[in-house]
Amino acid sequence: MSRGKFITFEGGEGTGKSTQVDLLGSALRNIDISVVLTREPGGAPGAEEIRNLLVNGAASRWTPLSEALLNYAARVEHLEKTIYPALNQKQWVISDRFVDSTMAYQGCGHGVEHSTLNSLSKVVLGEFKPDLTIIFDLDLETGLARARARGEGEDRYESMGRDFHERLRHGFLDIALRDAERCCVIDASMPIDQVASSIRKLVSERLHVKLP
Repeated sequence: MSRGKFITFEGGEGTGKSTQVDLLGSALRNIDISVVLTREPGGAPGAEEIRNLLVNGAASRWTPLSEALLNYAARVEHLEKTIYPALNQKQWVISDRFVDSTMAYQGCGHGVEHSTLNSLSKVVLGEFKPDLTIIFDLDLETGLARARARGEGEDRYESMGRDFHERLRHGFLDIALRDAERCCVIDASMPIDQVASSIRKLVSERLHVKLP
């Protein structure tokens, strides 16, 4: 049975993913593709409650393994309540973060063993994975300055030290290198319209649609 396409946007803090999720969603709707826009942690009622636990409070609020388990608990809800139903209805789903963020944040950033995270992924996802993952890369100072300027209050990760964010950036680039068939890296320092154009080109080429 055919299903819709699943696209994920990944990257560190302040890289502009959320803006580009909206722009790509609009571009796909303009060619009559039904799209669901979502995010992690979150994307379903129970998952949004878990999001509040993860993105607010002191940096030391959770142990790294607790964070990973909370992310996967939210992901189960997200998959079962939002992602799978939409894909089964042949809708496209664009998610602002997915499993690669757990590997980058809790694995590369906080030091949870990659084998542990891979085991959790196998239990929750099985063989399921995105059709395309776009990783937004940006220098740390620019990204963190953008994130702080948002003033949304969800600043727990932004408050973590520079070393954490350096590990995070390298973690995402390593993920892209190891899975080049699925992942593409975008220079997030470009103007918004240029980033959007590059994304449309990638989606057109990789997923065989015609986006202007």
